[in-house]
Amino acid sequence: MRVTFVLPFAGLQGGIRVVAIYAKRLKERGHEVVVISTPPESSFGWKVRSFIRGGWRTDLMPSHFDHLDVEHRVLDRVRPVTDVDVPDSDVVMATYYTTAYGVLRLSPSKGAKAILLQGYELLNGKPTPKLDATWRMPMHKIAVSNWLAQLARDKFGDETASLVPNGVDLDQFHAVPRDKNSVPTVGFLIHNEPLKGCGTSIAAVKRVVESIPSLRLISFGAEHPDFGLRLPRFGEFHYQPPQEKIRDLYAQCDVWLSTSILEGFCLPLLEAMACRCPVVSTRAGGPIDILEDGVNGYLTEVADVDALADRVLRLLRLPPEDWRKMSDAAYRTATRFNWNDATVLFEEALELTIARKRRGEI
Repeated sequence: MRVTFVLPFAGLQGGIRVVAIYAKRLKERGHEVVVISTPPESSFGWKVRSFIRGGWRTDLMPSHFDHLDVEHRVLDRVRPVTDVDVPDSDVVMATYYTTAYGVLRLSPSKGAKAILLQGYELLNGKPTPKLDATWRMPMHKIAVSNWLAQLARDKFGDETASLVPNGVDLDQFHAVPRDKNSVPTVGFLIHNEPLKGCGTSIAAVKRVVESIPSLRLISFGAEHPDFGLRLPRFGEFHYQPPQEKIRDLYAQCDVWLSTSILEGFCLPLLEAMACRCPVVSTRAGGPIDILEDGVNGYLTEVADVDALADRVLRLLRLPPEDWRKMSDAAYRTATRFNWNDATVLFEEALELTIARKRRGEI
């Protein structure tokens, strides 16, 4: 197959990493793959740092496509793709709702149209007409979690969405069977997007430290925390750690905390579990597919700081043998999600996209 992915930009976000994984794996399986993105719209702070380092250049901005053996074309400016930008393909895929409008207007020769649903991107906590319009477009939907496939069906009347859960690379993310740390340790991902709920993570950890003064906090992220996300004094932050170090950070934690308001899949949660770390998460969509309450972690309601702190404390206070059981259960769960199986499902979804175009359904 000839497959074209259309991205809003190339960066270090989790959703972009998923696209990079599929692009690489599809090429390795003999498909022709092209990725098209626009230049990133940078923050003022990034522009200042880039200027100091030699002028504002997008090539200074790291991306999951750096050094990837896949053709990557960057448009001249932020704009929708056109026929001139896109090669003739069998499938052309929007990867974010803002890219769907350009993809929809492409000529039939550019491929059967699909959209990868990795989330339901709300604005200030509310859906927008432009967002919802993309879910109704005549494109084949590929959803990364059950709740997204169900949303496509129940809210938008699309019974044909393909379910393709993400995987985890167990060669990269793993840990030997282990015990709790002598110093209780909690970890979470830093993200400045309000829907990720990092402020709730910080508030919950502050509650926990009232009961466990020796608590250690590990965090990392692709961006520095905003001023409104000030870490407590006992917290440590790792900025854009190398991929090989991320595994070690996960494996140092006794609990991984995920407090999103809404989450398409939550790949870091699964990566932490692959490193034998039980998880406390909000019922934010994707995590419901992964967590079994009281077995490999705990689920709480969104923004419930008291409940989140309580579940973290439960895990930290478990007898060693009980924590070890949850740690092992977390690892077993992660082994059920692998990229080989996901890539096979993804290929099947692409073939279905082509078949639906032939039948005139999209």
